[in-house]
Amino acid sequence: MENNCGKALLNKLRMIDFSIYETVLFLDAYPEDNEALAYYHKLLEQRKALMSEYETKVGPLTIYGNTCGNEWKWIKQPWPWEYDAN
Repeated sequence: MENNCGKALLNKLRMIDFSIYETVLFLDAYPEDNEALAYYHKLLEQRKALMSEYETKVGPLTIYGNTCGNEWKWIKQPWPWEYDAN
């Protein structure tokens, strides 16, 4: 897989995470806003799909992403924070 694809997916994950945090802040102030709550759930689904795509194409992004039962892939790639290697 090309590094650019991994970087692009990581950037999308960062954008989704930012949107989730902003939505949570809004919901903290307006907890009865059903539209915001629906948006939050939509963002969570998008994040889940992006995380799955990233881990399929690049490898685990966190220790919880090592889904291969017979191999510990977490250490077989650059760490997620090693930006130049991803």
